[in-house]
Amino acid sequence: MGKYLSKKLLIYLITFFIAVTINWAIPRFMPGDPISILLSRFSGLEGGREIIEGQFVQSFGLNQPLLTQYFNFWRSLFAGDLGISIYVFPKPVINVIKEAIIYDIILLVPAIILSWIVGNKLGAYSGVNRKADNIMMPFFYFLTSAPYFWFAVVVAFIFGVKLAFFPISNAYSSTVQPGFNLPFIFDFLKHWFLPFLTLFLVQLGGWAIGMRNMIIYERSSNYSKYMESLGASDRLIRNYGFRNGILPQVTGLAIRLGTVVSGALLTEIVFSYPGLGYLMLRAILNQDYFLIQGCFLFIVIMVLAANFIVDIIYMIIDPRVRLSYSGEV
Repeated sequence: MGKYLSKKLLIYLITFFIAVTINWAIPRFMPGDPISILLSRFSGLEGGREIIEGQFVQSFGLNQPLLTQYFNFWRSLFAGDLGISIYVFPKPVINVIKEAIIYDIILLVPAIILSWIVGNKLGAYSGVNRKADNIMMPFFYFLTSAPYFWFAVVVAFIFGVKLAFFPISNAYSSTVQPGFNLPFIFDFLKHWFLPFLTLFLVQLGGWAIGMRNMIIYERSSNYSKYMESLGASDRLIRNYGFRNGILPQVTGLAIRLGTVVSGALLTEIVFSYPGLGYLMLRAILNQDYFLIQGCFLFIVIMVLAANFIVDIIYMIIDPRVRLSYSGEV
């Protein structure tokens, strides 16, 4: 088992190196000039524009050969320095990401986990109850096929515009003072609810369909038929089917949580929600090399960590996997 984990860890390290290298290269081969975008925000630079532009290029290290920039990037990365943001100049990238990622965690973690729990329960029930299956499956297919941005627009139009129950933009009102106080918390939750509802409902359908199909497959397997011939109750057979069917769902949950830092880009754009997904869009539009690198670096780390955790979880919840790693089967 230790040898297996060492081999897996080596694979993840190689994957990390390749992914981060591609992450570094892509922004630098994009057309455009980030320094010109930065200078366009300042006025009165006509006379000394070239001097200031040269200073910016030198301070960001963009005048160095690409190979030197690449090695400097890795050196800074191991030192915990992700550079200075061009889009939010002169703020460090790590600080910009810290401010945005908290919104993604508050929004996406509850939406993913609750949709996973509710979706699996509903899907399992649908897989063993034909009448419920006929009623719920069209609804699940509609949810899972609905694009995030379209569903977000519909939710915002109904609950935010027509009924005016909830605000449809930003994370909180400009009239409230951020802090741990009831007015701010209540206002924050009002802004949070519609993006949460959108993400929860769209993901619910996928989890439910996946579990429903797994339950149907498990119910038709040989061990289920054997248990049925022995007189086992439907509940016991269903529980065994659920335990086997939940394994792919656990993988999906871990990977989905691993991509939580990427944010729900389209949903955040519709609601102007200041998460990391929306921040990445602004970074790309402003050709902010360092912010793009920082955002995708977090995504790479989280996805690889999620996959590694899946391997550990499988050994805990599935005895067959645990025995195969120990060489007993």
